[in-house]
Amino acid sequence: MIALANSVGEGWSAGLRLGFEKRPERTVLAARRRHGPLLVQRPFYPEGGVCHAYLLHPPGGVVAGDRLAIEIEVGADAQVLATTPAAGKFYRSEGATAHQTVSLSVNSGAVLEWLPQENIFYEGSCVATETWVNLSAGAGFIGWEGFCLGRPAAGEGFERGRVGLGCALRLEGEPLLVERFELNREALAAIWGLRGNPCGAALYAYPATQDLVERVRGLVGDKDGFGATLVDGVLVCRGWGRRMAPLRHLFMEIWSEIRPDIVGRPACPPRIWAT
Repeated sequence: MIALANSVGEGWSAGLRLGFEKRPERTVLAARRRHGPLLVQRPFYPEGGVCHAYLLHPPGGVVAGDRLAIEIEVGADAQVLATTPAAGKFYRSEGATAHQTVSLSVNSGAVLEWLPQENIFYEGSCVATETWVNLSAGAGFIGWEGFCLGRPAAGEGFERGRVGLGCALRLEGEPLLVERFELNREALAAIWGLRGNPCGAALYAYPATQDLVERVRGLVGDKDGFGATLVDGVLVCRGWGRRMAPLRHLFMEIWSEIRPDIVGRPACPPRIWAT
């Protein structure tokens, strides 16, 4: 549940809770509750019954000590695509940690696509993010997350700071995939880490098969810095690179390939991605 306090120590707290339901003609945003600088635009329907929702953080950046909490519940048989209009920005910290927690629940027969644009972690930022996905039997899910350590185009590296990334997918309460990463200067440079590549991305899709994994591998080919595997029915794709734009384009191609299998529809990119 989202804590709706005004502020927590240093920094500000913001929460957004959304509930989607299937109606005869389309999925609707049936419930919303918010506190602080997090909100959602009116829903869009570029492909009929699927609800496209754009989540906004009006300040445009997260500072040390801020706490953001997003909670989305997708009712039975509903179809939702949630994204953001721009990259998230996490600014330099003098010690306090910024927190972002995302909790996603997908009920039986429903499908959620959680496709936010990437996060940019500025030099010296201290951040902890967690994404929890709870699936009911018969639910479908596609989600991704991308990041950039520093701002390479501006000549900024990531010599100071730390970023903790946590992700868990559960089916009927039982874990399918639980991951936790710590990114810092050492992980950026290490051969076991990002090998000097400041940009990374991961995609998760359920339910998936080995055939789907092989199709993704065939689509990407023998590309350095990319891998795809199957973990307890979850397709897991990872990639890293020097720049975010090619990585984003690659993962959009993967999404376009797998969407008919998971969602039952061809790819329909949100129009906000083109602005």
